[in-house]
Amino acid sequence: MTIALRGGTVVTADGEVRADVLVDGGVVSAIGPSLRGDAELDATGCHVLPGFVDLHTHLREPGREEAETIATGSRAGALGGYTALVAMPNTDPAQDSVTTVEFVRSQGRAAGLVDVLPSGCITAGRRGERLAPLADLAAAGVTLFTDDGNGVQDASLMRRALLVARDLGVVLAQHCEVSSLTAGAVMDECACSGELGLPGWPAVAEELMVQRDIDLVRDTGGRIHFLHLSTARSVALVRAAKAEGLAVTAEVAPHHLLLDHGALRSFDPVFKVNPPLRSPADAAALREGVRDGTIDAVATDHAPHPAWNKEVPLDEASPGMLGLHAALGVVGAALSPSPMDVARMMSSAPARIAGLSPRHGSLPAVGGAANLCVADLSARWTGGDRPTGSRSANDPWVGVPLVGAVRHTVFGGRATVVDGEVQQ
Repeated sequence: MTIALRGGTVVTADGEVRADVLVDGGVVSAIGPSLRGDAELDATGCHVLPGFVDLHTHLREPGREEAETIATGSRAGALGGYTALVAMPNTDPAQDSVTTVEFVRSQGRAAGLVDVLPSGCITAGRRGERLAPLADLAAAGVTLFTDDGNGVQDASLMRRALLVARDLGVVLAQHCEVSSLTAGAVMDECACSGELGLPGWPAVAEELMVQRDIDLVRDTGGRIHFLHLSTARSVALVRAAKAEGLAVTAEVAPHHLLLDHGALRSFDPVFKVNPPLRSPADAAALREGVRDGTIDAVATDHAPHPAWNKEVPLDEASPGMLGLHAALGVVGAALSPSPMDVARMMSSAPARIAGLSPRHGSLPAVGGAANLCVADLSARWTGGDRPTGSRSANDPWVGVPLVGAVRHTVFGGRATVVDGEVQQ
């Protein structure tokens, strides 16, 4: 069945063009005026973009299905315009074996709404004691490895991991946190934390590991991707590393762009995240880092939790918030990006980092894969007014003004979301 996306503005390699897009057999078969298909989707007032790619999604399955399943997380992703999700490995069991990785991949295929790409652990069980079987996992198709939720504390072990990853041609993604500095921390270490009587999480706990791993990249010739950076100095360190020509990339989560540590004055556990929300100055530096390309990608760190993990006192609550369904709206509110910038930070750059190009992340072109997002980038809406798709309810965006909304998502040539509703 052919699908025509009609009346939109297509973001192509040659610029923006008012045209229809015809999808046939999983590929874009034509871009031009007055195209007709067996099914037609109205794209009037919208931009046709490459489907979004999330480098940092917690799908929780296997082992934590009370919070999310691969099926419900895929639904949330499709609603947010995503056609590919990189699944974080802090599952139970952890994604440190070919068996677990293949399970996650097969569950993603069964859901059928997005490509689910399992990441692998850097260390066995994410315990930081010995390397996971990186070669076996790479042979099974894993391209990105991380102990997300934990930083690799042992510098010698991280150095060995970089050397192995270099030879395998895969990417290590680091959760930058020196754990000895963050024990018991609840929020950013600042005047606000002192006023509220909450244990503080110092910025240097992130920055020390960023600096260490930049030095290790220089030493090994390896490649590293920094997850969810949150401080101004982290941005400066990455900027200097890139100027030096080191193989370093970085991401930021939408919530670190739009929110700051003042949100914790409410004592609402929905705003407790890892790393914590930082100062307004840090948020401004992160926004500038995205604009100038120091930070390559926006990645949601979508982290669903059941109610019993969040409806507790702040110091007892689990960190994390939902992100997939509203990411475009948060980015629009924080950055007012151009359509090409949206395509770069939410699709092409993350696809390149995860090794998913050209199936994902490529601008619409005849013969290209039909993984597309149709979005009204000027739409103004209020968080909570649109479905999240998630099994969990820890949505920080309820009542927050957002800019940019997904109308349709096309994955593998099939419309998975039409007019904001998932098509099963």
